[in-house]
Amino acid sequence: MRSKILAVVAALVMTAGLLAGCSSSSDDDSSSGATSGAGAEKVTLTVFAAASLKKSFTDLATAFSEDHPDIEVRFNFDGSQALVTQIEQGAPVDVLATADEKNMDQLGGKITDPQVFATNVLTIVTQPGNPKNIRSLSDLSKPDVTTVICAGDVPCGNATAEIEENTGVDIKPVSEETAVTGVLTKVQTKQADAGLVYVTDATGAGDTVTSVSDPAFAAVVNKYPIGVVAATKNREAAQQFVDMVLGTKGSGLLESQGFGPAK
Repeated sequence: MRSKILAVVAALVMTAGLLAGCSSSSDDDSSSGATSGAGAEKVTLTVFAAASLKKSFTDLATAFSEDHPDIEVRFNFDGSQALVTQIEQGAPVDVLATADEKNMDQLGGKITDPQVFATNVLTIVTQPGNPKNIRSLSDLSKPDVTTVICAGDVPCGNATAEIEENTGVDIKPVSEETAVTGVLTKVQTKQADAGLVYVTDATGAGDTVTSVSDPAFAAVVNKYPIGVVAATKNREAAQQFVDMVLGTKGSGLLESQGFGPAK
């Protein structure tokens, strides 16, 4: 009798051991499957871009994310000179796109092989319907017309100064903004009768403003360069974004929003 009881106990112990072994194997398989199925860590790409690129680059980022779901693009839009200052002060950035070559060149070797990807020219914007009947650049010098322009160290401000020099028109602005978006906002909110902004800004503003062109604008073309910041820790992702901007998809979207081709 005693021997039978011992045999039963031994069998139970053996069965428990086998079950434990199966459970352990199953757990290991489940753990292994969870690890292999985990996605790669997402890369966050920081792009500094001129204020006039806000709409186009936001749209480009959407298209870029469709092709690169593992890369999240974050933007800082501001005047080109402000972006350059931030980089000089050590801001962590992966890609820089400015509204002129002058500001980009200021960073020298801190930007890897910058290339022009688009061009832009200025235009006049007025309040809807053009209540002051502004027909040309010279009308902005009239004493009863309040005009807003970009500050001199901003690319659109440099372009404005060059146009004034070319034409002899002397604009007396009521304010000078640090970014072209500031000029546009002042006109949209009726703080000024007119402003000088890029064609792309006027196009993007739709019927919130009226656009007035002048032959003088065609002679002053702003070139937009883009490049990978040399200190980036995400070089591959940064280059992929730059390649898209420079490629067919990027140029097509930019031109659809009023930018001229790279020259």
